[in-house]
Amino acid sequence: MNTPNAPKRVTEQDRLVGQRIKMLRMSRGISQSVLGRALGVTFQQIQKYENGVNRVAASRLSEVAQLLEVPVSTFFEEGGGLVEQGQKEAFEFLRVPGAVDLLNAFITIEDDRLRREVLALVRSAARMEQDQGT
Repeated sequence: MNTPNAPKRVTEQDRLVGQRIKMLRMSRGISQSVLGRALGVTFQQIQKYENGVNRVAASRLSEVAQLLEVPVSTFFEEGGGLVEQGQKEAFEFLRVPGAVDLLNAFITIEDDRLRREVLALVRSAARMEQDQGT
């Protein structure tokens, strides 16, 4: 039980919120510095939020949601605004190191044929990896 003056401990939910802030920020190509300036905090503070070191206050989370153009419920698994299963799965995929960078690079390819070729290359690499593992 927390005493009135004791600092609140960061929870798993706080870490999840931070991870989702990071994924959404990166998916929009926004740096920690730019997000920090928009919120009136340092990029170090954004790092602390994203790494789950510091909790994000409700008012600040509302500002983040507005800047990232998502409903506040996007940051939570449960509650009044349940995140749909597909969205949960997308967040899990985006946790893989390099996934957001790969997606950002992929969406900049305008030629449909080239996109299909890049996708085929990635799928081929994944199959090779799986074949080596068995």
